[in-house]
Amino acid sequence: MMAIRILNKSDAKLYQEVRLSALKNNPEAFGSTYEREAQFSLEFVAERLAPVKDKFVLGAFDYNGSLAGIVTFMRENSLKTRHKANVYGLYVAPDTRGQGIGKSLMIELIKKAKNMDDLEQINLTVVSDNHSAKMLYKSLGFEIYGIERNALKYNGQYFSEDLMVLTI
Repeated sequence: MMAIRILNKSDAKLYQEVRLSALKNNPEAFGSTYEREAQFSLEFVAERLAPVKDKFVLGAFDYNGSLAGIVTFMRENSLKTRHKANVYGLYVAPDTRGQGIGKSLMIELIKKAKNMDDLEQINLTVVSDNHSAKMLYKSLGFEIYGIERNALKYNGQYFSEDLMVLTI
């Protein structure tokens, strides 16, 4: 049985371990790098993790209490863009993939987003050749509205990203 909840400062150590694992295992999928985030102090991570009105990180815990998956939600904060929010950093630990954890995290994130006043759409980007992630997002109603070519560059290799949106 999977438990999904909003992470808080006390989850900083668990979160940092999973986040660093994500950056190490799938460096092409994230804008940040392992080398950069490995320098972050636990206090810094805790402050970043603290939920605020328009930002939270969801965590999925397995029956052992291990953090198996994470995803970040962040609403735009300017007057003209507050109708939009973004999803960042969805990651499921390799040994727990294929169990629907990513989908469960996204369903919970969408549910929370739908309860926010005047929020109309959720945007995300996904590496264009990450077919399993794109299938997941499409199954939840996200649609591709564009492609950013060479959006990320890692070790001399470029990765394009699909821009996706869900109207809520």
